[in-house]
Amino acid sequence: MPDTTGASYAAAGVDIEAGDRAVELMKEWVKKTRRPEVLGGLGGFAGLFDASALKNYERPLLASATDGVGTKVDIARQLGVYDTIGHDLVAMVMDDIVVCGAEPLFMTDYICVGKVHPERVAAIVKGIAEGCVLAGCALVGGETAEHPGLLGADDFDVAGAGTGVVEADRLLGPDRIRTGDAVIAMASSGLHSNGYSLVRHVLLNEGGLALDAHLDGLGRTLGEELLEPTKIYSLDCLALMRTAEVHAFSHVTGGGLAANLARVIPDGLHAVVDRSTWAPGAIFDLVGRTGRVERLELEKTLNMGVGMIAIVPEESTDVALTTLADRGVDAWVAGEITDRGEHETGAALVGDYAV
Repeated sequence: MPDTTGASYAAAGVDIEAGDRAVELMKEWVKKTRRPEVLGGLGGFAGLFDASALKNYERPLLASATDGVGTKVDIARQLGVYDTIGHDLVAMVMDDIVVCGAEPLFMTDYICVGKVHPERVAAIVKGIAEGCVLAGCALVGGETAEHPGLLGADDFDVAGAGTGVVEADRLLGPDRIRTGDAVIAMASSGLHSNGYSLVRHVLLNEGGLALDAHLDGLGRTLGEELLEPTKIYSLDCLALMRTAEVHAFSHVTGGGLAANLARVIPDGLHAVVDRSTWAPGAIFDLVGRTGRVERLELEKTLNMGVGMIAIVPEESTDVALTTLADRGVDAWVAGEITDRGEHETGAALVGDYAV
């Protein structure tokens, strides 16, 4: 007798019950990010945030950003470690928002998987929630999408969008920067979440290195180094704004230090950053040596040990460094703002790295 059973969503590869279980598992983590302005709970069609909290602002400006973490997700997949990649996502979104001086308010996420494994999805959301706590924002909702046939059963990707607020007269950026300002560098926690296509190609494909290999200088396995979460600077930057005069921030992501710093330098001025003020971590040297990658190419791709820049008046330097040190942030004066010469770009690295 012919099979008369009709097609179903489950037969097509989408498991609604698994998705429901994933939501139940993630609820406890989302609850930890709750701010007093958040209304309702997880499971609604939209996340609600009480905008009346902004009535205390004279002229509130909303800042928004959207980002992902790139091919770093493949390292998490290979290692079977899913509870750190969310830190990366929050950092990439919320540290872009804080650059203009905005306080992070709330975030939503998007998780796309080939097959819903509830515990894996919950682990990813756990990391996002922990990152939101570190950034001071709420996780008000998100979406988990199952794409069988497009992604393998273990494949996944993550993205997120965030919103923050800043008083109009406290907006940071190029208009505030002056000749003589100090460029303060804040250390990265490693590669962060940029350049992984190059890193994976050089170390894993060309170099043939194993993720469980213990390599000189790293002090841990290669996989652990590559999966180190991106440092979240949001609350550190906000604290710095409370104690010192800050003219601008620059989040060092894709494009490297010089290119991202140039984005906040006004016409007519030039940021000079001295490489000799710090020594990049061992992972940057490993990528360079293994792939015979030229220094300028590395600097265009990787953060080289600097994850965030603050530009402050010279007289605010000491209090800025003290504030960051008190918060456990490794920071130093890496350069200064000068008048731009005829052929100079907005920002440049000079000298050689410290050994």
